[in-house]
Amino acid sequence: MDELRALHYFAAAAEAGSFSAAARRFEVSTAAVAKLVSALESELGMRLFDRHSHGLVLTASGASYLESCVPALQQLAQADEQALASSSAVRGPIVVGVQPVIAQECLATELPRFLAMYPDIELDVRYFMRPTEEQVRGVDVMLVVGWTQEADLVQRRLGGVSFVVCAAPAYWDAHGIPKHPDELAHHNCICVRSSQSGAVMDLWRFRRGEEEVNVATRGNVVVDNAHRDLARNLMLAGIGVGRVLEWDTRRPHHLSGSGLVPVLRDWESPEVPPVTLLYPASVRRLPRVRAFIDFVTQVFRDLEQRRAVRAPVSAQPRWVTTTRSRASA
Repeated sequence: MDELRALHYFAAAAEAGSFSAAARRFEVSTAAVAKLVSALESELGMRLFDRHSHGLVLTASGASYLESCVPALQQLAQADEQALASSSAVRGPIVVGVQPVIAQECLATELPRFLAMYPDIELDVRYFMRPTEEQVRGVDVMLVVGWTQEADLVQRRLGGVSFVVCAAPAYWDAHGIPKHPDELAHHNCICVRSSQSGAVMDLWRFRRGEEEVNVATRGNVVVDNAHRDLARNLMLAGIGVGRVLEWDTRRPHHLSGSGLVPVLRDWESPEVPPVTLLYPASVRRLPRVRAFIDFVTQVFRDLEQRRAVRAPVSAQPRWVTTTRSRASA
C-alpha cells in the first residue's frame, strides 16, 4: 500500500465529505480513492469514515487520526513548495481567472509571498465570475465562490465562506440594532444579484440551534455579484444593511476595523457557499501551474481552519437554478 498517497486521499475525502470529490482533486477514479482508504483502515485496524448515502462522516477515531496527520501533510507540502521554488522549471506565464471578491479579500495579501517564492513566474490575473466558455478560454486556473458543476474541468473544493449581516455605526444609530432576524424586514437591505441565476439574493436565512428563520428582505439598492465592493461602500455610507462574506470566523470582531458593525452574531447562515478551484486537467503537469495550485490550496486551507468553528459548506440552494427574479419568490 502506498501509505502517503492513502493519507492524501483520506485527508481530501475528509475535507470534501466524499470519495468522488477527492478523486476529482487528484484526477483519479473514485474506486481508486475508496480502495486505498479502505486499505488504510485495514492497516490501522479501525474505521476512519462512516459511509452514508449522502456522503462520508469521520468517526471519532478518524477525526483524531486526521488531526494527527494534517501537520505532517502540511510540512510535506511546504517542503514541496521549497523544492519547486529552487527549480529552474518554475517559470513562465500563468493566466488566473478570479472573482473580484476573492482577489480583493483573499489574494491581495497573499500573492506577494507567492511572487517572492517564484520570481520567474508571470501572473496574468483576469476578471472572472463563472466558468462560461468565453471566460474559461485561455485561462489556466480559476477561483470561484458559489455552487458550480463543470464536467470538463477538474474541481478542487478549497473550503467555504460565511455570510454576516453588517451596517455602518451611523445606520445602526439612526435605525436601531436588530435583536432578531425578523426585524430585518423593517430595514433597508442592500441585496446582491446572483451571477449564476440572475436572481436577487433577498432571502436571508438564519439558524440558531434548532431554530431557523427565513427573512425576505427589501431595500432600495440591488447590485450585481461582481460589485460587492459597491455594496460595501454604500453600507459604509450609511445607506443600509448588507451581508458581507466573512472568511475568518475565529476573529468575530475583525469586521469592525473596516468601519462596519456586525450584528446577530449568535445566529449563523445555513447557506455557506463553497470556494472552488477549477482548472483543465492538462495544465496540472506544468510546474508553474502546479506551484500556484498548491500555494492557493494552502492559503484557503489556512482560512478554512480558522473558519471551521462555523457551519460546513451547504448544499446548493434552490435560487441558484431558479428562473424567478428573486430568491424569496
